[in-house]
Amino acid sequence: MKLFSCLMALLLFLLQAVPGLGLPRDTLRCLEYHGYCFHLKSCPEPFAAFGTCYRRRRTCCVDTTSNFHICQDEGGHCVPPEIRCLQEQGGLCPRRGWKCCTEV
Repeated sequence: MKLFSCLMALLLFLLQAVPGLGLPRDTLRCLEYHGYCFHLKSCPEPFAAFGTCYRRRRTCCVDTTSNFHICQDEGGHCVPPEIRCLQEQGGLCPRRGWKCCTEV
């Protein structure tokens, strides 16, 4: 998790350093509060809505318990419902109905 945070910080720094490549202001605000940008209009439990991302096209959701993690943070991959997982794992995916798999 610390490696992920360091990589995100480096990515944000590089995006801000190159003119024209910066993230939208609302997305930066969401990431500053350790939020996640979901395609959903409402946040899944236990997340709380905290504004928008990507120029108001996504919802910024902030974890209220720190028990839940994004699928990729846990080493998984988000796949659509029609794909069968050999092994599912806990973790949230940004698209409704998708599942987190360690092996497809």
